[in-house]
Amino acid sequence: MTTLDEWITEVSTQLDIDPASVDLKAVLDLARDAAHNVERPAAPLTTYMVGYAAGLAAGQTLPAHADHRGVTAPTAFARATALSLAQGSDS
Repeated sequence: MTTLDEWITEVSTQLDIDPASVDLKAVLDLARDAAHNVERPAAPLTTYMVGYAAGLAAGQTLPAHADHRGVTAPTAFARATALSLAQGSDS
């Protein structure tokens, strides 16, 4: 088990989620695309926003201001990746 695997297990335990539900490759690919095609700080921000959208879509408590459109995690990843890659092509 790598250090990253151990970290995912520990954080998953603390957040009460299944570590197997973490698609490490998808998250790292999205972070890479955002960092390289937008700018470096976009990586953590984009991955956070995708997680937030996925949480809203999962039916967790919605903030009063939320515009819930039923965005699934795969859809959120796809949209954010496409947006990140489009930014890179504009440069």
